[in-house]
Amino acid sequence: MNIREILREIEQYAPLPLQESFDNAGVQTGDVNRTATGALLCLDVTEAIVDEAIRKGCNLIIAHHPLAFKPFKSLTGKTYEERCIIKACKHDLVIYAAHTNLDNAKEGINHYLGERIGLRDMHILSPQKNILSKLVTFVPQSFAETVRQALFAAGAGHIGNYDACSFNLAGEGTFRPGANSQPFCGEAGKLHHEKEIRIETILPTFRQDEAIRALRSAHPYEEPAFDLYPLNNHWDAVGSGIVGELPEIEEAHPFLLRIKELFGPGCVKHSTPMGKPVRRVAFCSGSGAFLIPAAIASKADAFITGEARYNDFYDAEDNILLVVIGHYESEICTKDIFYRIISKKFPTFALHLSNVNSNPVKYL
Repeated sequence: MNIREILREIEQYAPLPLQESFDNAGVQTGDVNRTATGALLCLDVTEAIVDEAIRKGCNLIIAHHPLAFKPFKSLTGKTYEERCIIKACKHDLVIYAAHTNLDNAKEGINHYLGERIGLRDMHILSPQKNILSKLVTFVPQSFAETVRQALFAAGAGHIGNYDACSFNLAGEGTFRPGANSQPFCGEAGKLHHEKEIRIETILPTFRQDEAIRALRSAHPYEEPAFDLYPLNNHWDAVGSGIVGELPEIEEAHPFLLRIKELFGPGCVKHSTPMGKPVRRVAFCSGSGAFLIPAAIASKADAFITGEARYNDFYDAEDNILLVVIGHYESEICTKDIFYRIISKKFPTFALHLSNVNSNPVKYL
């Protein structure tokens, strides 16, 4: 199999259009059409990681953090990023990153970590906006089911925990085939009336091209009519952070000790406990302090993230217990997520979890 097939599985789980505007997820270096010899899974790409991939015979590195996060004006080897890219190119390595698209994906990294700490009834803390569209088309009655199924297979019709969602209305369409047309029904030059079904369904905007191709392929008309409407709806299935409920109430101090044991940081930083127990918990891996207001608005008792600034602890005040476990510690599980995604599709493919501790933060 080639490398592209493996990366396709990652992007089915965490589509690249879900990444934030500042991000640079996707292929960083290399030819994805090459045959895959093995994949090294990691959080960061460092020189030690590249050497590990070469040593293990892997020509694919899948990381959470993009190596080419900032643009390069030259490649001289003056930084570790440049040295990694130069060495990867010399050894024909593909480097790929799934970053904020994995953070924002349905059942992405925050959902995974929420399960790890035992949260139930999880919801996205800050759903993405302006990423949904409504597709409307008009189909002869006898082809309505065929077209609906084609649209659903292309990613349309998902609302929350439901799929195959559509609205259908019977009506009558009119058209006059032109002289050079090849009409499915009607005659050239004559006005035709046809009993049709108006089909409405919802889809992510980044699935529009795929859905339109499916529509054209399944629709019997030479020129199928369709409309696309942008929606202002939040997409509750994807976005930043999660919030959920612990199965039982926990006092703040035992809760903090349990979080430290689960994630193994050198230390857990936290705001002053408010003297009340913890039941509702919000979580955002990495640099998630921007979600403190959303966590407070969600009525969470505690908010766990990887990084926070000094003043963020003041902002938490008596509103929420802020818990900071370290950026690396909150995201190292991405290796396990990559492994789960790829091994499910390719159970015999050579996957390696990196043994390199790439955390640049040290604790004395």
